[in-house]
Amino acid sequence: MKAVEEALAAPQFNDLVREPAPEGSLDTVALCHNEHYIDELRHIAPKDGIVYIDGDTSMSPGTWEAVMRGVGGAVAATDAVMTGKAANAFVATRPPGHHAETAKPMGFCFFDHAAIAARYAQRKYGITRAAVVDFDVHHGNGTQDIFWSDPTVMYCSTHQMPLFPGTGATSERGEHDTVVNAPLHPGDGGPKFRQAFEGMILPQLKKFAPELIVISAGFDAHWRDPLANIQLSEQDFGWVTRKLMELADETAQGRVVSVLEGGYDLKGLHDSVTEHVTALIGK
Repeated sequence: MKAVEEALAAPQFNDLVREPAPEGSLDTVALCHNEHYIDELRHIAPKDGIVYIDGDTSMSPGTWEAVMRGVGGAVAATDAVMTGKAANAFVATRPPGHHAETAKPMGFCFFDHAAIAARYAQRKYGITRAAVVDFDVHHGNGTQDIFWSDPTVMYCSTHQMPLFPGTGATSERGEHDTVVNAPLHPGDGGPKFRQAFEGMILPQLKKFAPELIVISAGFDAHWRDPLANIQLSEQDFGWVTRKLMELADETAQGRVVSVLEGGYDLKGLHDSVTEHVTALIGK
């Protein structure tokens, strides 16, 4: 978070409207997650020490509030964009969310903020089609799980394969052909990444014509990141952000909500967020 804050402290971002992420409501979380799971997670959140849920995912005394502020930030950003208060928004919160399935935390994730934003926009503002576009280096199995049987939400993902969590093959298309997976191989780099978007994802998105685009903005595909090896540059993130904004201008009145996912090298995260938010503000 310090690396992100440092990036957004640059003079070019002086005009950004900055709001603290409020705590979200459990009713909002229940739009995408099983109520028994929500209660169970709340119950095991520790008052001291650390609780290990699996080999990657643990909770400290601050985790529950951080997770609920991630939910609240995604909802507040969606409100701002859907009401026209903001053209778009970037939700700079952690932990990430796209691995959290309907009733299962994993991969540092507890609740799926991007999925919640999409579903909340449908419930509150009555949009019929929403899209979640995920360029994190890991496949968003949680988002795919939540919307697998839903014809009103399209989920699109580029990700390294093979890699955690092991899902995201091109054959995984959802029950209504609204899941678009474009896996990449280690070392593919920017050209193959851009080709995946231009050849697979953007055409399917355009055909679907979403009224809101939610970005699962993970920056761990950056070449500096220790968790994977796609070898993207920060300029690739700026490019894909502009492409998604162009499509949003065509079908969604420009409405884009971006939610921070992964990114674990501080310099890579700093530079990638700089490019991403520079694109969002139209510079």
